[in-house]
Amino acid sequence: MAKKVVVDSSVIVKWVNRENEQDLDEADSLLNDVLVGRVELIAPELAKYEVGNVLLAAKKLEVGKAKKVFEIFYSLPVQFIAETLGHAEETYATGSKSGITYYDASFVALAKKEGAILITDNPKHQQKFPDVKVIPLKDYR
Repeated sequence: MAKKVVVDSSVIVKWVNRENEQDLDEADSLLNDVLVGRVELIAPELAKYEVGNVLLAAKKLEVGKAKKVFEIFYSLPVQFIAETLGHAEETYATGSKSGITYYDASFVALAKKEGAILITDNPKHQQKFPDVKVIPLKDYR
């Protein structure tokens, strides 16, 4: 049985636009584990918007390039989970209790709900939770 892993936007970006990114070998290793059935990837629906914003605001891709990147992005084996009322409440409580953003808390809350590991390239905020195992991408192998 594949283990569930929540990936945040910082990891997904590495699969769709590799320019000026670090830990690409680890990101590729994670994706390979999905392709061979060892890992099942999930992420909150919010990740789609965060990745789109990174491509637009930080990577500043031209429209033609962005179209190709979105084709890759939407073909990735990630199951995007729509937010429910219960998830929103848990996300809000998590963010409120820990002082992290609602955005970051949504990944933590999903990992907690699904009993999944959270893998991120930005573990600073998400490592405050004893009931969620967080692995920095650089340590994945």
